[in-house]
Amino acid sequence: MSLTLYPAIDLKGGQVVRLARGEMDRATVYSADPAAQARAFADAGFSWLHVVDLDGAFAGRPANAEAVRGILAAVPGAKVQLGGGIRSMAVAEAWLAAGVARIILGSAAVKDPAFARAACRAFPGRVALGIDAKDGMVATEGWAEVSDVPAVELARRFEDAGAAAIITTDIARDGMLSGVNVEATAAMARAVSVPVIASGGIAGVADIIALREAKAGIAGAILGRALYEGRLTPAEALAAAA
Repeated sequence: MSLTLYPAIDLKGGQVVRLARGEMDRATVYSADPAAQARAFADAGFSWLHVVDLDGAFAGRPANAEAVRGILAAVPGAKVQLGGGIRSMAVAEAWLAAGVARIILGSAAVKDPAFARAACRAFPGRVALGIDAKDGMVATEGWAEVSDVPAVELARRFEDAGAAAIITTDIARDGMLSGVNVEATAAMARAVSVPVIASGGIAGVADIIALREAKAGIAGAILGRALYEGRLTPAEALAAAA
């Protein structure tokens, strides 16, 4: 089974950054031009882009809208999934109308499940749920708060909601190049019928192959620091995923 790869463009103050373990004060800036970065990924052969408004995730409302619009204009042929600060139907609708292929609801899935379900119903096939875990428990508000809900349990609660995908991030590994948590990702993929996308810790080709070969039907993987720091090239990543 092939994996769909999603290179990450995380936005903070209008720039492309990567955080270490989700900590905003541990941000490395990789580009001051998000649109150019998006174009480079699309030109390299990636069909999807994973864009996160980090400031928006903390603020609870869009904070890097100008940068997101620039990305959408720069890569009309690529599909963009966008998360961060989408907490209302109006914001969800506005981004989908603007050309975002899929929105990601993270904190909203925990804190306002009725909204998350309503969005899945209103926009079939265009809503992904972001389930971020710390030691197996769900974290919210840009990972600043850890709940008492197990990540797999939250995924099961949304089994029948109609989400297009579940993106599961292991916070301890995110941005650390420490290797992806294949076991936890596979456990979630086995627990639900919704396609599961792995995020956090991918350090190289071996991680992509391990996800692809896991006997759990993992649907995709998000690539961040490994791409930005040349641990693997887009061509290597895409070949490993196929």
